[in-house]
Amino acid sequence: MTKQTKFPSALISGDCATSSLVLDGGSIIDQCIVTAGERGTFFLEQHLLYVVLEGSVRLTNGRQEWIVGKNQMLLLRRAQSIGYEKTGAEETGVFESLLFGINDDILKDFLTSQQVHISYSTEELHPKVSPMSNQLVAYCHSLTPYFVNPSQVNPALLRLKVMELLFNVIDCSKNIFRQILQLRSPVRADIHRVVEEHYTSPLSLKELAYLSGRSISSFKRDFQSIYGESPAKWIREKRLSKAYQMLQSSQMSVSDVAYSLGFENTSHFSRIFKQRYGTSPSAIAGHA
Repeated sequence: MTKQTKFPSALISGDCATSSLVLDGGSIIDQCIVTAGERGTFFLEQHLLYVVLEGSVRLTNGRQEWIVGKNQMLLLRRAQSIGYEKTGAEETGVFESLLFGINDDILKDFLTSQQVHISYSTEELHPKVSPMSNQLVAYCHSLTPYFVNPSQVNPALLRLKVMELLFNVIDCSKNIFRQILQLRSPVRADIHRVVEEHYTSPLSLKELAYLSGRSISSFKRDFQSIYGESPAKWIREKRLSKAYQMLQSSQMSVSDVAYSLGFENTSHFSRIFKQRYGTSPSAIAGHA
């Protein structure tokens, strides 16, 4: 089973066993060092600069896929659900990464207080894996001592370290920094794409609305005009139809099917499945 993590709120609240440095305003620098493969999903509440220092990670968003290897980075816009699968280095089996949460306040502060001159691109720039310079790699390793006792790190010093990161990104990749400049522009996503890609995820309607770049009321209104029914009803019917197919064509248990389609309670799933199809999911599974 995979796990879903809200970035950065789950890390800030301590719900995840990782080492994190928390800035004013809720931004975060998260350190991850694991010795075995790990997979799951990030629900991005902030923009994310994903840096890999050892091993590699496969990141996915719908049909998009990126492989970020050692000393490479990828910038991802907030309001996305990103799947990940980590692989350790061949020699050691260790995977090491840094996750930098970037919010609008920090970006605005950097642009207004520092002498930064870089042209703004009107063309939308898409996420692309970029190599890190030796200087940026050295900067990332310089953060290691800060994770030993995160609560003792001076907040002002931590803020300066984030400013240092942005300067290093400018020197390393003009393309990624132009992407950072575009992060401040809100983007509305296609509702079709959002719900088709995420209807099996245990996301609330509020979170689906966020992924689409809309308020909850605007999301419900736009969804109704497109599909002719409420998002809650459409998602339930879509999940039940998919569950029926999976029970007929696979050897998965009823509980595994329910969990994989976003049903957190197997008994609730069984009840609404029987209401919809007139028979229990275990009966369908028994004929597979």
